[in-house]
Amino acid sequence: MRYHSKYKKISASLLLISAFFFGWKIFFQEKRVLGLSVEAKEVILDDNGISQRLETNAGSIEEFFDEENISLEDGDMVYPGENMAVVPGMKIKIHRIKKMSVSADNETKEIKGFEETVEKILRENGLEFKEEDIIKPSRDSFAYNDLEIKITRVEIKEEIEEESIAFKTVEEKDDELSWRTRKVTQKGEKGIKEIKYEVAYHDGEEVSRKIIETDVTKEPVDEIVTQGTYVKLGKSHTGQASWYAYTGTMSAANPWLPMGSYVKVTNKDNGKSVIVKINDRGPFGEGRIIDLDKVAFEKIAPLGQGIANIKMEEIEN
Repeated sequence: MRYHSKYKKISASLLLISAFFFGWKIFFQEKRVLGLSVEAKEVILDDNGISQRLETNAGSIEEFFDEENISLEDGDMVYPGENMAVVPGMKIKIHRIKKMSVSADNETKEIKGFEETVEKILRENGLEFKEEDIIKPSRDSFAYNDLEIKITRVEIKEEIEEESIAFKTVEEKDDELSWRTRKVTQKGEKGIKEIKYEVAYHDGEEVSRKIIETDVTKEPVDEIVTQGTYVKLGKSHTGQASWYAYTGTMSAANPWLPMGSYVKVTNKDNGKSVIVKINDRGPFGEGRIIDLDKVAFEKIAPLGQGIANIKMEEIEN
């Protein structure tokens, strides 16, 4: 019986307290409606990091916002809630949501968030990116409303390509072969090398390539060309050689030798010699027995000399 009486006393007390606060709220509301004075309360408003002290007669935070013409966007956070009663010294905080656009993987989409930096707000929205990806503005840049963010996907790959290695041509001489014989005695073969590259791609497009390793997998084989040097000499003639207009060939003119025959011409003053092909007639000056093409004459004497004392030997092979 005593416990029941005690329970009744506690219930009665709670009812009195509730009635008191309810009546107090109605009292202030009615005083505002009737134009009666209500003692102003000082509150601290933190609107997205900007703090100020304000006096208000509002009964709730929602009424306070109306009183101060403070508008909220969808997604903004208010602490404490808008339906809470305003009490003196209260700190009211508005955390404004930020809206941004992100371009990545050939598409642009809108994101929202509260974090302070670009990297954090991307993570807040569950966007994935790798350490090597390029983000502009930079990851630690301040994230603000209407910011445009660009993510460039970076991929680093190792690629191997084969390249051919040119072979060298080596010339050998054979004094048993005719001077007009020239043949390949060993066929050349190209070598192969593997080149390993480090290749960087930005959004799938190659932007740089550098060699990190080269490995020769097949050595090239030299091509050997054998040139015969045996010259069978026949009848010999002495006289002077002159030169004529340049044709760029190792040719010469002679009054009597068969067209298409070859002769060896040796400068008797310096021992230099050249083999030329007879393809024209001349010269017809006294003492001159051969007229050399300019390029042929230059091999045995200076052009300015004009003529040279020579020995001309017919070639039989």
